Amino acid sequence: MIKRKEHIIHQIEPGSIAEELELEPGDVLVSVNGQNIHDIFDYHYLINEEYLELLIRKPDGEEWELEIEKEYEDDLGIVFENGLMDEYRSCRNKCMFCFIDQLPKGMRDTLYFKDDDSRLSFLQGNYVTLTNMSDEDVERIIRYHLSPINISFHTMNPELRCKMLNNRFAGDALEKVEKFYEAGISMNGQVVLCKGINDGAELEYSIEQLTKYLPHLQSVSVVPVGLTDHREGLYPLEPFDKEDACKVLELIHRWQERLYARHGTHFVHAGDEWYLLAGQEVAEEDTYDGYLQLENGVGMVRLLHEEIGRELMLKTGDDRKRKVSIATGALAAPLLKKEAEKIRRKYSNVEIQVYSIENAFFGRRITVAGLLTGQDLERQLKNRQLGEALLLTEHMMKSGERIFLDDMTVEELSRSLQVPVIIVESDGKALLEAVLGDS
Repeated sequence: MIKRKEHIIHQIEPGSIAEELELEPGDVLVSVNGQNIHDIFDYHYLINEEYLELLIRKPDGEEWELEIEKEYEDDLGIVFENGLMDEYRSCRNKCMFCFIDQLPKGMRDTLYFKDDDSRLSFLQGNYVTLTNMSDEDVERIIRYHLSPINISFHTMNPELRCKMLNNRFAGDALEKVEKFYEAGISMNGQVVLCKGINDGAELEYSIEQLTKYLPHLQSVSVVPVGLTDHREGLYPLEPFDKEDACKVLELIHRWQERLYARHGTHFVHAGDEWYLLAGQEVAEEDTYDGYLQLENGVGMVRLLHEEIGRELMLKTGDDRKRKVSIATGALAAPLLKKEAEKIRRKYSNVEIQVYSIENAFFGRRITVAGLLTGQDLERQLKNRQLGEALLLTEHMMKSGERIFLDDMTVEELSRSLQVPVIIVESDGKALLEAVLGDS
């Protein structure tokens, strides 16, 4: 006999409907309106209704039948132990650019898990290739009208997509996009660009094909492939240089102008790395169409610049004395130095030292702050003048925890460097407050 998966409540959000009902961690959700819940798709769809009947089983086995009247689409405020309410689906592809295949050995097991689960696209914004999605999944997304779904396109050339994903079904999977489009499902897309593979004329073709899905396909980001020093036995990919980056930006800007004139949206966006690699100023704020792909590294630099500027305009400045340090990746260091100077023009007695950290763990070609490890920070900041506090972005942390990719904790780094380490949220206001000591 197959044992049915139990949906155990992990947390109740304060002020929520679930709190009013006196639900508690450890309780089990048995059914909603008499229907068993398979996964998070079913749950979110079923709880949208204005009238609900919940069957809850308490830890002692007692069952509660609860009737709820609420506004349509109001959430219940329940967080489950398993975010998917089902098993996680691993990736079936063997992508030539897969970052997980480039990880060094000896890291924690969870970092080696490759997910390609469409449900994580809605929950966490993950990008999926569609190769791991069944016809039933597609039908449920359409029936429940779940949006948006984030899709890793990489190319619209079916044969090339099969090659890049090393999956003979990767080209056929693009047919699912047509179904989402016809059903009015909102989508976002990404293209991981590989030099000599899907750039140039192939990128031009892909953008042209993707525009056919406007307006339901809201945006497409183009980001450069990340290459570590641990690529033994993998497909021989080359890094992009300054000239390459300039060509990519020229192509994207040309399409942005064309599409904005026709559709009122810039649609295709360049990852921040392209601008920094090309030595160009990042695009203006209004070209990001509301920052639809911040988590994909698109517009983060511009948004930070604008947020710090807006916050500084609200302040009069003073003569406070403070000395802090900021450590970041080689990519963002020059930009943060400019922001530091902007802050000092209003707070002349505040000293801000920005340290550019080389990524020895993954390799020098990895220059983003989010992939820095505790050991690289420790080694390169040892015996440096760090001031009253060392500021680090939250992107360096394991989600929800104060731990780096190499399992060093923030507390261990703080003890080693003998300075308080402050983890800063990824927005300009939080950074400014941390620098000034107002947080």
